[in-house]
Amino acid sequence: MTTTSVGTVVTELETDVVVSAVRRLATDVVELTLAAPDGRPLAPWTPGAHVDLLLGDDLVRQYSLCSSPADPTAYRVAVLRTPDSRGGSIAVHALAEGAPLRIRGPRNNFALLSAPRYAFVAGGIGITPLLPMIEEAEAAGADWHLFYGGRSRASMAYLAELEKYAGCVTLVPQDEAGMLDLDTIVGTPDPGRLVYCCGPEPLLNAVEERCASWPHGSLHLERFAAKEVEREGEDETFEIVLQRSGLTLTVAPDATVFQTMRDAGVSVLGSCLEGICGTCETGVLEGEVDHRDSVLDPDEQAEMDCMMVCVSRCRGDRLVLDA
Repeated sequence: MTTTSVGTVVTELETDVVVSAVRRLATDVVELTLAAPDGRPLAPWTPGAHVDLLLGDDLVRQYSLCSSPADPTAYRVAVLRTPDSRGGSIAVHALAEGAPLRIRGPRNNFALLSAPRYAFVAGGIGITPLLPMIEEAEAAGADWHLFYGGRSRASMAYLAELEKYAGCVTLVPQDEAGMLDLDTIVGTPDPGRLVYCCGPEPLLNAVEERCASWPHGSLHLERFAAKEVEREGEDETFEIVLQRSGLTLTVAPDATVFQTMRDAGVSVLGSCLEGICGTCETGVLEGEVDHRDSVLDPDEQAEMDCMMVCVSRCRGDRLVLDA
């Protein structure tokens, strides 16, 4: 186990693990259990966390932890093999029991906040980060319900595991019951109830639309892909001042802050490079950020105290970064 120092921006834990078990859960879904080769405990984590799997040269993918945070001996991830895979899910599905692997994290951009009531909404493989959340909500004595949709029962992972919560789970296989009835589930604001949703982008957009009138901070989403961001005109050149590194750099219209820092020899860690994993989060000391990430919520973006340098830019001429 090593700690990788990323300049002065962030410190990330990297750990060598072994695939201790492989299990087929559903159509095109495989579960990996990851453990330390010597059996020692892995780093602690909280519901909603994910880890990066370092699958090869420049092939890094993020997957939600879906085991129990109370078990320090192993991490569990479940991965859907997608027809449009860029190599990540294919590589995961090719892993066999005993295979060595390096991981980075855990990291949590989707933390479960304390509340008396929860609505958990999952679409397909989006069930994975919600499983440990349900465990925590149940342990806390909260009032919760899971609404879980998928193409068919055969495609929906962890159905057997959810049977113990039968009275609190609504399964909606599309081939049997159609789509999730979001108007009933989240169509009416329920103050004090938090909504946690993970799944494909159409589901997230539909839930977000229906929760627009809910009390501020009620909705929490995790995306598999970057959301569409409206851009105001063409990208312009701007300047970044790296306070700790003592450098002033120019970011060209066709370059990212991340790329510009790397090209200047500044150590900054990145993973998805799409603004969805949070790995490259960097502190902002001065300037107005043009946020284009899918990690920070509107309140966090409005604070202007951090940015995802892989996608976000400057609204003016200059940013001062804590880097």
